[in-house]
Amino acid sequence: MLRLGRALILVVAIAAAFPLDLSVMRTGAATAAPASEAPDLAAARRVFQANLDAIRHRDREAYLACYLHSEGLARTGPTGFSLGYAALDSSAGRGWPDHFESLDLRLTPIRPGVVYGIYRYRVRYGADEQSGLSERVFVATPAGWKIAVTTAFQALPDVPPPPRAIVGATLVDGRGGPPVPDAVVVIRDGRIECAGPRSRCAVPDGVDTLDARGTWVLPGLVDAHVHYSQTGWADGRPDALDLRGEHPYEEVQARLRAHPERFHRAWLASGVTAVFDVGGYPWTVRMHEDAERSTEAPHIAAAGPLLSTIDFWLNLPAERQFIFLHDSTSARDGVRYLKSLGVSAVKVWFIVRPGSDFAVMERAVMAAGDEARRAGLPLIVHATGLREAKAALRAGAKFLVHSVQDLPVDAEFLALAKANGTIYCPTLTVRAGYVRLYRSAAEGGAPSVDDPNGIVDSLTLAHIASTPAAARRAGASRPLPRATALDSLRRTMAANLLRVLRAGIPVAMGTDAGNPLTLHGPAVYEEMETMQRDGMRPMEVIVAATRNGARAMGRDADFGTVEAGKLADLVLVGGDPTRDVRNLRHVRWVVRRGVVRSLEEMRAAIRVAARN
Repeated sequence: MLRLGRALILVVAIAAAFPLDLSVMRTGAATAAPASEAPDLAAARRVFQANLDAIRHRDREAYLACYLHSEGLARTGPTGFSLGYAALDSSAGRGWPDHFESLDLRLTPIRPGVVYGIYRYRVRYGADEQSGLSERVFVATPAGWKIAVTTAFQALPDVPPPPRAIVGATLVDGRGGPPVPDAVVVIRDGRIECAGPRSRCAVPDGVDTLDARGTWVLPGLVDAHVHYSQTGWADGRPDALDLRGEHPYEEVQARLRAHPERFHRAWLASGVTAVFDVGGYPWTVRMHEDAERSTEAPHIAAAGPLLSTIDFWLNLPAERQFIFLHDSTSARDGVRYLKSLGVSAVKVWFIVRPGSDFAVMERAVMAAGDEARRAGLPLIVHATGLREAKAALRAGAKFLVHSVQDLPVDAEFLALAKANGTIYCPTLTVRAGYVRLYRSAAEGGAPSVDDPNGIVDSLTLAHIASTPAAARRAGASRPLPRATALDSLRRTMAANLLRVLRAGIPVAMGTDAGNPLTLHGPAVYEEMETMQRDGMRPMEVIVAATRNGARAMGRDADFGTVEAGKLADLVLVGGDPTRDVRNLRHVRWVVRRGVVRSLEEMRAAIRVAARN
């Protein structure tokens, strides 16, 4: 209000300084105002629109034509207050924004011949986005209506975006019901105010609309199984292919910690508005707060370091991402440590190797589950064998992040999962990325990249392209698994997915992104398409990738379905995903807490960031 007060003082000063002849301006208007709008407001609106269009089109001449040619022209912005047209003339045309959005335009008369206007802006300069409020004072002069005062103030943190209505799309709300054609989704203060048919959700007066005809609007996708501590290539998993001589692991981790935004951008541009990081270094836990405040990052929940049944070596000298569960005491101590970090869940990496003492492992996992319950934290378990999966369920696992792949799930498994309210995340495609990496290293030829929207960052793409040469220089290779063994695993995973689903156990979509060639962002497409290919109906896949993912994160009260009161996190796609989930590749717009960004805008920001 203090800022607005300064502008209104200027309005009063301008009103006093210009005794205006309105009759001249009324007859000289270039275009007729709407019948319902007073002549002064209509004339000011035309200048306002011309001013904003000139910014949008980078038209210096049209921009300057809107302003008062006077030493009394007043401007206030990031660099402070200035007076005079000459200063504007000397600077106009330098530094146009790469993206410009103007919403919530409002006008009110101050006195005859003086109109006050305001709008909300969102601009992007390269990869830097700013939003805020900008004001204008319009005055009638013998030369026409002109802008006499202009201000711009960047928004304070947590200020919600202006209201918006998405009109004409087919609504798929994430709950599994029939789609709603020609729907309206009204967004206010970053939340959904109304969603449904036009007959029930009218567009409020004065609210800007997005014409979304020909698209389908869904909840933003949720990837319930990702790892920000991994890159999507071998440098983040030297246990898969050891390239540390060329890509020191400590440097890789420092880069990941310093620049999570390259993955944030890829997730959003893929239509993913929330991710669950289910294992990594302690810094991943701290991403949550920054991501919640930003509309340029997905929501993030993180489990932090994993409790591992084997003493795995992939750690840093003074920081672990794997905490060894060698007995029940270490399990309880590990959970208490994770609680102190502020994790969203406790993750156990339940790995059984030949010669392992399963009874010791099971007791440690049971102790971890018991301590997690005491701490009020859900238990997540990586368990790919039926025996360890059932042990995890007996320990209270609420989320299984891999398929059971060695044996068919049995009645005991299904009963335990249902009694726990466990969510099953099949994670079907991650192994294929390893196979492609090993094949590239052994046979040459860069691995292909499934990036339909062109949003994977340039560093990751360059590293993937370098795979054969880097492996050759390092002398690194891995034997290719037998095709028959892979086929057997795939058949078992697919059959178990359907058994779990038909038993009424909720299924969530997760990719294990960050593992080699399972790329942050676009990996969701192959995962969802494989779920469909393995027998899930498209709508079941959509629910798994929206509502059930949010439930796995413990955030289903906030997002995951398109309902009044929930956060406005949405994706709009150019094909019907209820017929074929491959249409989820055709991203048109993504909405994060009410801010609408087109794929083109997001892709441009990714390209600019790659050059910096």
